[in-house]
Amino acid sequence: MLDLQVLAYQSDLTRVTTFMFGRELSGRSYPELGVNDAHHPTSHHQNDPVKLANLTKINAFHIKLFAYYVDRLKATPDGDGSLLDHVLLMYGAGMSDSQQHAYVNVPVMLLGGADLFKGGRHVTYADTPLANLHVTLLSKLGVRAVDKMGDSTGQLDYLSLG
Repeated sequence: MLDLQVLAYQSDLTRVTTFMFGRELSGRSYPELGVNDAHHPTSHHQNDPVKLANLTKINAFHIKLFAYYVDRLKATPDGDGSLLDHVLLMYGAGMSDSQQHAYVNVPVMLLGGADLFKGGRHVTYADTPLANLHVTLLSKLGVRAVDKMGDSTGQLDYLSLG
């Protein structure tokens, strides 16, 4: 599926895709990683060291797939740069602590971006809804239909994205 996305970008079929590595309610196990349980029940680890180790294996597998995707985008010429230069990727989790269903301090990574934001940084925001990032990115991409969405409190005015 990742290769198909690269091909779709390369052929200008689209420049917008979404992809979920681990569909939360899927029963897919990861026997190739030595994990015989599905991702979702494993994420409810109850601080069990075995489940935590298995969750780490699954997360590491997903980030390895993402790294492959980024490498493919970076290696594919596009205009005056690479596909990675001309797309904006957001990779992250739906929760910061799946055991607690905690949706605060959610880890998110932005890559690429066609000069939409200043890269090479680690930025943290206290008590800021993730939806604020979504609204800001939509605005940077020219979508001005919304000032707020979900639980957002507006754009990240203080975030130097570009």
